[in-house]
Amino acid sequence: MKNNLLPRWQTRIYHLTVFALLFTGFAQMPIFKRYYLADVPGFAWTADYYLNHRLHYVLAALLLFFMTYVTVSYLGAWRKKYTLTLPGGINVLFWLGIILTGLIRVAKNQPGIHFSPVTTMWVDWLHIGLVMLLGMFSLFMLLGGSNILRLRHDD
Repeated sequence: MKNNLLPRWQTRIYHLTVFALLFTGFAQMPIFKRYYLADVPGFAWTADYYLNHRLHYVLAALLLFFMTYVTVSYLGAWRKKYTLTLPGGINVLFWLGIILTGLIRVAKNQPGIHFSPVTTMWVDWLHIGLVMLLGMFSLFMLLGGSNILRLRHDD
């Protein structure tokens, strides 16, 4: 079953947002400068930590808006016709973990809020680890033809 619940343009914006979040997330680590991507004409901005940090926040806000829209749509009209599959539930758990650790990272960056270096490290690793696990899980879902939702069969 193809996902026809969202218009194609919304699905494309979601995919572009997730890709841009991955890109700006990795850009906050100095890997683009270290591996000379920032030296490619037009890519100098990839070495600017603060620009990528701000872009990541804007993109995260866009993703949170999209996730809220989909959640409200599912809890409203979609739930009557569709049910969440097991892979869909796992996908939701990955996203909840990523969002929660992202919000903790945002809180950590506020003045007056301090975490120990060990706590900060664990939150950072968990955030990155969940992103990587979600990516692998999504690839397996794509290759295996799994769906997040399936038609409800009420008897």
